[in-house]
Amino acid sequence: MSAFRRSDLPELQIFLTIARRRSFAQAAKELGLTTSALSRAMQKLEDHLGVRLLHRAPTLIGKRLAQRLDQGFETIAKALGEIETFRENPVGELRINIPHDAGRLLIGPILPAFVAAYPQVELIITAEDGPVDIIAEGFDLGVRYGGTAPEDMVAVALTPLLRWVVIGSPEYLQQRGYPQTPADLLNHDCIRMRLGDNSVFKWELGDGDDMVRLEVQGPLAANDTETTVDAARRGVGLGYVLERRAQQEVSSGALEIVLPDWASTGPAFFAYYASRKQTEPGLRQIRRFHLVIFTFCHFHFLLFHPKFGEKQFVRPAIGKAALRRRRIGPPFQSPIPSRRSRVVR
Repeated sequence: MSAFRRSDLPELQIFLTIARRRSFAQAAKELGLTTSALSRAMQKLEDHLGVRLLHRAPTLIGKRLAQRLDQGFETIAKALGEIETFRENPVGELRINIPHDAGRLLIGPILPAFVAAYPQVELIITAEDGPVDIIAEGFDLGVRYGGTAPEDMVAVALTPLLRWVVIGSPEYLQQRGYPQTPADLLNHDCIRMRLGDNSVFKWELGDGDDMVRLEVQGPLAANDTETTVDAARRGVGLGYVLERRAQQEVSSGALEIVLPDWASTGPAFFAYYASRKQTEPGLRQIRRFHLVIFTFCHFHFLLFHPKFGEKQFVRPAIGKAALRRRRIGPPFQSPIPSRRSRVVR
């Protein structure tokens, strides 16, 4: 028997169809060809193989060949089916760079629903608070406070505006007293906040024209909220954190919100990514990549929606207007963008 040639595949497919249909006419109808075209193809194949495959019906060797070909073409069909699934449903890695606070607040609550919606997408989460070039570092998606993501990126809000509050333990407040005004904080031990660029953040209290910024002092400075909350809970001093980040400790009574009327409203968390990014093979279809991102953002809308408890996670359909591009402020000025205010020292 002559060596297999890839150019024989069309004739082999024709032969298999004739053998299965047991009729040139029906095979020609299925393949969209004429019976004379099928006859010429079979003559060409038999001349190349040097054996008779059909004589009114498949010959003995023709039957054996048809059986093996059926198995081979079924394998090819399965492989092509896997490619179709791969094309229609995102497969591969989705690499996300996210601040520590956002990781705790945003990733955990949506993981079960996201994994269920995209079982073949592997989330790779990197938590860090400093400036990151997500394209150069190989990330698909970044999460930062609004106003600190790079320009010329697609940006989608993940949360409403966020509230920042001062927290302290009941034991500390009983010993040192409750501050009555923002200026009173200057007489307290405070856990200062270090930013991603190692500068010390001035606490912002209040909103609008009444906002004040305080250069507080204290025995500890930390660049992560976990340390700040833990130290405040242990009575080391007062801390300044996202209200949602200390919600559990406040609910349990381990911490109290100090000066609640002076809570400050800050920017929301935004997801951002390049509009023409070349992604991993499983997310190479840009529209499908946008669908993954849109679902990620959609889950967070439900999570922070006032009626979240009445809703269920669903995998949304994406339309042309579902994603809007926004140009948002200069890159990485600060993890917490400052607003116009007066400084109290």
